[in-house]
Amino acid sequence: MRIRCGAAAIGVLLWGTLLAAPPLTSISDVLYRADGSRFNGVAFIEWKSFQAVDLSTIATHSVTVPIQDGALLVRLVPTTNAATGAYYSVRYHSDGRIQFSEVWAVPPSATPLKLRDVRVQGSVYGGAVLPPAGDTEILISDVTGLAEELEARPLKGPGYAPSRAAFISGEGTLEGVPGDLSDCVRVDGTSAPCNLPAAEVPGFVDAETPSGSINGSNRLFTLSEQPSPPQSLLLFRNGVLQRQGLDYTLSGGVITFATAATPQVGDLLTASYRLSESGGPGAEAGVTYPRPQVLCGGTGAGTSSAAWTSLGACMIPAGTLAAGDRVAVSFSFTHEGSAVAPSIELRWGATAVLSRTGANFETLLAGTGDFGAYEGNATWAVQSWGATLALAAGAGVWNGSLASPLTVDFRGRLASASAETITLRNYSVVRYPARTSP
Repeated sequence: MRIRCGAAAIGVLLWGTLLAAPPLTSISDVLYRADGSRFNGVAFIEWKSFQAVDLSTIATHSVTVPIQDGALLVRLVPTTNAATGAYYSVRYHSDGRIQFSEVWAVPPSATPLKLRDVRVQGSVYGGAVLPPAGDTEILISDVTGLAEELEARPLKGPGYAPSRAAFISGEGTLEGVPGDLSDCVRVDGTSAPCNLPAAEVPGFVDAETPSGSINGSNRLFTLSEQPSPPQSLLLFRNGVLQRQGLDYTLSGGVITFATAATPQVGDLLTASYRLSESGGPGAEAGVTYPRPQVLCGGTGAGTSSAAWTSLGACMIPAGTLAAGDRVAVSFSFTHEGSAVAPSIELRWGATAVLSRTGANFETLLAGTGDFGAYEGNATWAVQSWGATLALAAGAGVWNGSLASPLTVDFRGRLASASAETITLRNYSVVRYPARTSP
């Protein structure tokens, strides 16, 4: 009976030993700032999984230790006598940010240690060496947010290759585009020779002036070719895009304007469209033509001031215009009132290329400008008219620099300040890129 009791006691003692916590070392110190005041904040202490001297497994984890009035106190498992190299990473937070960080190598000690006893200077301190990167396995799950970041990044596919254009496959992987170095790449990641056969290349017609009299009553105008498809036709009247089926209809190469949209004397018509793949200028040589580029357009503001006031402007960045480019400008102002004369002005850069004043009862002032770029400068030709104001024209040379930013400014004013207004109702600035004959 005594033997059985002795065996039970030994079993309980052994089980208690297995359940005993690993030995701990106390670290106690007071932290100060450089100005002598005591540090207040928290210390974030992190560690990777390691095996303590008593063979107990210490799991990857972290602990947050408050530091109040400089006092730091924490108890940790020693790392200098661990079965595998281990250490603690410590970050000190205060005032909402990390103030500094350091590495601890904690030796076994029956009495509390100071920070100077556990801080690692460089890579070696007191015979304790930080484990090399390869000695401790760091799992993706050990790093907060790493798995999500990796999932958000595309993977290399089997067709990935250096020095190749890349595209994203249907599986979401990065692949290299196959083909010769001189090939052109399509948006779907396929490639083909850039000089396609004529049958595969549509021709383009840009900035064509439809034939027909602009006299205020003629509504029929003819294009030199038939747009194909018809929906490719972009028809501009004074720089404003006309809507097919509403402002006009198209039959073959014949444009018929709606009665309410009949072009008036002084209007400027331009048309750009695509041709069938087997015909049109340039189709035989596989040539495409640049399309007009709308730099600016919209409505402006109004003013009742007697001083020149900018009611709308178009900022053209430096280097946008090149020799051979043309810029078409169109605008219209309305005058609300009949007692004070309205005036308008068009500025190309700092140069006023157009300035007109209407009668007191003038209700509409409109105009166009045509600017031709050459060797950094530009020629200009303008027209203006009104509801009762006669058509007037002017031309000249602008000696500026197209290498610098350029502003097209639409200004207005009244002969004297009043309750009447002059308002910029609509304007457009369209660039026609240079294109030499093929």
